[in-house]
Amino acid sequence: MDMAKEIEKAAELIKKGKIVIFPTETVYGIGVNGLDSNAVKKLYEIKKRPLNKPISLLVSDMEMVEQIARDITDVEYQIMKTFFPGPLTIILKKKEIVPDIVTSGSDTVGIRMPSEKIAIEIVKQAGVPIATPSANISGKPSGTNIKSIMQDFEGKVDFFIDGGESKLGIGSTIVQVINEEPKILREGSITLEQIKQVIK
Repeated sequence: MDMAKEIEKAAELIKKGKIVIFPTETVYGIGVNGLDSNAVKKLYEIKKRPLNKPISLLVSDMEMVEQIARDITDVEYQIMKTFFPGPLTIILKKKEIVPDIVTSGSDTVGIRMPSEKIAIEIVKQAGVPIATPSANISGKPSGTNIKSIMQDFEGKVDFFIDGGESKLGIGSTIVQVINEEPKILREGSITLEQIKQVIK
């Protein structure tokens, strides 16, 4: 199957509530339709992820960001304009459309626009934000190699795309803007200094 067909198949499966493993530029992701709470529940189960750990959503464009987030400030827009697409997750206030299971009941949601072509194409073609934690069993190292990932998820996922080794190999930087000030919640390849330079 060529890559375009694989992407198309992955997107179709996600629309149907299925689980797909695919590469992003940080680490491999395991994704489901982020607006389908049953699919998200399955995702928590097979990852053995505690329900109090929220899952970020991958988006393909700003329009999709605005479907799921509200009250976006100028500072938040500036950060997204500079670092999307890329290895940065921003925490925004969520709209009702985002199921509580995705955010562990909180009123904010992590949003990231991947720069990896395969990942962004899947989101685009699925037409929904994709809930995508890293492809590993909770507590194990993040998956960067499809072979070891498949051992963990053998028979538990509906489809996977092999995109070779992950380019960055570490998770995205997670940032939240509080009173106009960006705070880093998880270190990644984008630094607080880089973010601060943008919003001066």
